[in-house]
Amino acid sequence: MYDVNSMKAEEFISDEEIRASLAYADEHCQDLELVDALLKKAEERKGLNHREASVLLACQDPERIQRMYDLAEQIKKDFYGNRIVMFAPLYLSDYCVNGCVYCPYHAGNKGITRKKLSQDDIRREVIALQDMGHKRLAIETGEDPVNNPIEYVLESIKTIYSIQHKNGAIRRVNVNIAATTVENYRKLKEAGIGTYILFQETYHKDSYEKLHPTGPKHNYAWHTEAMDRAMEGGIDDVGLGVLFGLELYRYEFAGLLMHAEHLEAVHGVGPHTISVPRVKRAEGIDPASFDNGIDDETFAKICALIRICVPYTGMIISTRESEAVREKVIRLGVSQISGASRTSVGGYAEEEPEDECSEQFDVSDKRTLDEVVRWLMEMGYIPSFCTACYREGRTGDRFMSLCKSGQIQNCCHPNALMTLKEYLMDYASEETKAIGEKLIQAELANIPRERTREICADHLKKIEEGIRDFRF
Repeated sequence: MYDVNSMKAEEFISDEEIRASLAYADEHCQDLELVDALLKKAEERKGLNHREASVLLACQDPERIQRMYDLAEQIKKDFYGNRIVMFAPLYLSDYCVNGCVYCPYHAGNKGITRKKLSQDDIRREVIALQDMGHKRLAIETGEDPVNNPIEYVLESIKTIYSIQHKNGAIRRVNVNIAATTVENYRKLKEAGIGTYILFQETYHKDSYEKLHPTGPKHNYAWHTEAMDRAMEGGIDDVGLGVLFGLELYRYEFAGLLMHAEHLEAVHGVGPHTISVPRVKRAEGIDPASFDNGIDDETFAKICALIRICVPYTGMIISTRESEAVREKVIRLGVSQISGASRTSVGGYAEEEPEDECSEQFDVSDKRTLDEVVRWLMEMGYIPSFCTACYREGRTGDRFMSLCKSGQIQNCCHPNALMTLKEYLMDYASEETKAIGEKLIQAELANIPRERTREICADHLKKIEEGIRDFRF
């Protein structure tokens, strides 16, 4: 029996329920009256459950697919406006004791260079990221209790927050590390992290165990129940994700939504973010060796349906994807993207030597942050470097209530403009600055509440005068 409230992984991610949902979808996906009813329900902006969503994913009617895309685009605008949050990953170490067959960091890979950043290395990397204009990082490490203990992660977070360089400061550190204990999650919370991110990789238990043959990550339950432990440890913003291409995408899609349903049912807070990575080439890793890769159109449909079914969550797309793919899925619901990313250990302060390789995957979008910011603005989006929600305590259920009611835009839209102004003043090329100034003035004029518009205009003026004593 499927129980969304259960804390046991094999109960809240029930293989029996997923298979029943996929069978139901196969049976009803050509029932266009049902599909229309589900799309009508989705228009209420309250989401759909995993079984309803599976029907839409299985539907191949072109007219209905276009309606899904149009609805996803509108829901994105309703909840998140035209803001796109910017971040960069920072890989601290590629030492790892796990045997994950899809990841070049696996313990048996002799072709990869093993590295670990010292605190001085981290300072150099962070300054390089600050010089680009980044304000938000996602730190990543392999799992290795000797080389990457929790103490190393905590010390690294402290170092990152301590660095003030010119007008630069990293205002929020998100953390993507292996599943750990409640006690360690409490330590991460006390260190001031933003979101704790952990990709499930695959929700199919048998496949999961085959793909993770050795190491602590082999334990499906320990990994899958990590978000429950994180929330028990006080972390109320967590980020989910699967690695599409490892298992059949319809199975993963249903499992992902079931996980989101479980978190909201048990903890009152669904995932703060959902990431949608696909398997990509890396040192010793060939994506073609995995049988379940998905094409760009299927990928776009998945992104659109996540936006429809979990309308409140932030959606993340990384530089794994090309400029063309990112452009398409941003319209369909993505709200956060990385820019100018390095997936090597270090690599921002100086390029990794040719005779070394520590990249976790090949980067498809290799543009600079300035180029990405300009590209977004040319499409009418506001690149946002805002981290105010974390600073002001708008996290967990408080953030979700504001988001679901549509009120979060009253906070986020003005702050996005102000952080964009900071970026333009401090880091942008002249071409990017010119485009950005026009965009800010146009957006400022369209802020509906007069008092909010006045406050925003006053702060924008302060930025021009070099006054940075207010918080984003």
